[in-house]
Amino acid sequence: MPRVDGRGSNQMRPVKITRGFMPNAEGSCLIEVGSTRVICTASIDEKVPPHLKGKNEGWVTAEYSMLPRATHTRTQRETKNGPGGRTMEIQRLIGRSLRTVVELPVLGERTIWIDCDVLQADGGTRCASITGAYVALADACKRLVETRAINRLPLLSQVAAISVGMVGTDDLLDLCYQEDSNAAVDMNVICTDKGKYIELQGTAEKTPFDRARMNRLLDLAQIGLDELFRLQKAALESK
Repeated sequence: MPRVDGRGSNQMRPVKITRGFMPNAEGSCLIEVGSTRVICTASIDEKVPPHLKGKNEGWVTAEYSMLPRATHTRTQRETKNGPGGRTMEIQRLIGRSLRTVVELPVLGERTIWIDCDVLQADGGTRCASITGAYVALADACKRLVETRAINRLPLLSQVAAISVGMVGTDDLLDLCYQEDSNAAVDMNVICTDKGKYIELQGTAEKTPFDRARMNRLLDLAQIGLDELFRLQKAALESK
């Protein structure tokens, strides 16, 4: 069936990564995936959590938030009672995904804080956040090398994330909100550019799926991931 925006089943929405979007941060970008827009920043803090003190090892952690009118209706700011369950789950996912590709001992005893702020949401905000956060993180690590705070880049590989799903009987790449809200199967795939999976979040919303469908969805996701890795690299090589 035709998709709501006319794309083919294996086509991503247009993706744009604007590096250095927040000039005060050690690393930053604006990532746009269709109508989804997320600001990702990386900030260097010269200390680590209490459990890492004295271990000569760094840390990477993340916070995620969504502006009240990032969605079609206003959502309340999460300030009074702290982050909600969905927010906590997403920011832990972002931090976990980035730590997987960082040699933490190379960082020394310092923390890199990743902030992902959703300006506009049209599906795939966690995937866009992870993809953009890697660019911000890479620039922050480069800053540490340039200032001789560390002697080499601690990055082991790139990391990106993409959504796939089954809508009706069709397997689709990069679901927008309308597709995501009607998906029978929804999956987020987080992977390195070396083909190593960090996390697979696959849920049957309506119809259970078999191994054959999961394999098809992973093959579809790889198309999007390869393009995201290319765009990350191009952004980081730009002046």
